[in-house]
Amino acid sequence: MSGELLDDGEEVDLVRDQVRQIVRYKRLIAAGLVVGVVGGAYLALGGTDTYAASSSVMVRAATADPFAAGATPDKGIDIGTERQSAMSTSVAEAAAKAVKQPVTKLQHCLQVTNPPNTLVLRFTCTAANGKDAAAWVNAFTAAYLGSRESATKATIAKMVKGYQDQLDPLVKQRNELLDQIDATKDSQVVGTLVSVQTNLLSRITELNGDISGLRALDTTPGTVIKPGTVPDAPTGPGLGLMLGLGAAVGLALGLLAAWLRLVFDPRPRSAGEVTRAMGAPVLGTLPHGRGRHDLQAPQPLLAEGHMAGRLAEEYRAIAFRLSHDRRFAERRRLLVVEPRGSSDTAAAVAVNLSASFAEMGKEVLLVEADLRTPSLSARLRSAEGHRPSWARNASLAEGGWPAGLQLPVDTGGYGSFDLVPGRRVPNVARALTSGQAGRLFAEADDPGTVVVVLAPPLLSYADALALADRVDGVVVVCDPAEVRREDLVRVRELVDGAGGAVLGAVLHRAPAAPGGSRFLPRRLGGGRRTATAAAPGRTHRAAQDAPTAPEHHPVP
Repeated sequence: MSGELLDDGEEVDLVRDQVRQIVRYKRLIAAGLVVGVVGGAYLALGGTDTYAASSSVMVRAATADPFAAGATPDKGIDIGTERQSAMSTSVAEAAAKAVKQPVTKLQHCLQVTNPPNTLVLRFTCTAANGKDAAAWVNAFTAAYLGSRESATKATIAKMVKGYQDQLDPLVKQRNELLDQIDATKDSQVVGTLVSVQTNLLSRITELNGDISGLRALDTTPGTVIKPGTVPDAPTGPGLGLMLGLGAAVGLALGLLAAWLRLVFDPRPRSAGEVTRAMGAPVLGTLPHGRGRHDLQAPQPLLAEGHMAGRLAEEYRAIAFRLSHDRRFAERRRLLVVEPRGSSDTAAAVAVNLSASFAEMGKEVLLVEADLRTPSLSARLRSAEGHRPSWARNASLAEGGWPAGLQLPVDTGGYGSFDLVPGRRVPNVARALTSGQAGRLFAEADDPGTVVVVLAPPLLSYADALALADRVDGVVVVCDPAEVRREDLVRVRELVDGAGGAVLGAVLHRAPAAPGGSRFLPRRLGGGRRTATAAAPGRTHRAAQDAPTAPEHHPVP
């Protein structure tokens, strides 16, 4: 029972999330609404006006006593048959002859309906002007009544003729009997002839009564209870109703277009979609851009300005969640990577998470494993004085990267961490999988230590996959508006296949340009996009004033 309720709740959440995503396509919905309103206005103002006139006829049958109680001939009327008769070609021809119009034109304009449980036929004609509509509907009414009365009179005349054909021989026979009675003297024969004459007279009287009854019938076919009149206004909905209908249809079309756009949009439009694609939770969402900056100058990785406090709290929350993740707590190795593009935002996340872990009292080593375009040493402020003992291991000085240089980084009043900056090397894969790199990552085995590794974009280079089995806790940094769902699924598959595990995702949004479009500003000369987030701590010097590390610097 609880499982079913959970499934229902998940479905409700999914529908709610889809509705929120559909509403975000405001331009499509607004465009559909505008199109609907314009279409409604065009149909209301640009269409040809038509006028409709109607008349009502109560159908009745021929009767000898229209005031008789009980069963009446009207109950034998089949109103469906009468409706078909009213729409017949003969009636249309009679009406067309009366108004001097083509038969087909009048047939197309006519509509005959019957209100339920009544003997009333309602005639409706539509024309380009009100006078024609009224004249045509009255012509149809008169033609129908005339046709029905003519049919009734023809039936009566046929029946009278039949009775008359029976009556004429009987009258002739009666006259012959009268002549025989006058000529016969025998009383017995006279009695017989009189008896026969009596029978003839009875039959003649009966036939005369039938003929008289038929001729006395009231053949009125029906009563016009509402004649057709000239309509005051054209038919159809007015401007207000058409605008309302157009707006409703346009809104429906806009929502449909937005839904289709959402269905076929390859980008994840919400944190829920990122979670479903990654198979891991969203650890946090970085705030938007911190205001308008110089687009040609790189922004510092560490916090500064009025957004520092908000960013700091977000990074503290992410670090707190990671520290309580069982998989991370066991090995304390963290690989920060982006799916595609630049690693600038991932660099900011790696730096700020290192600062947050240092604030928690842990000894932190930040390893820049981006050996293709290293930049952290030039963008971070080096600290003076104490460094943890495990960061001064002389055995790491053997050979090339990662040996040769470790810099302490000052995070303000919250502590410091060590940075192993990246350097360009001839063979990146060999350097990342070397024994020296393995011993460096193994430093996290000491209690209270954390190793954070920054790698280049995973789908652009295979460097992160070479580290996934050694630094198996992976945090993916992405902008949902820029990355594709298939990219996130591919990242998860590659990390799982390499022996690592995706701990979660950190979402961010690129800042908006003054013109309204979103972008990531580029660094001078480097062609790389700068970071959009900062770490906790106090204001530092600009990145261009930070000391640049030499290519080879021995570990003291």
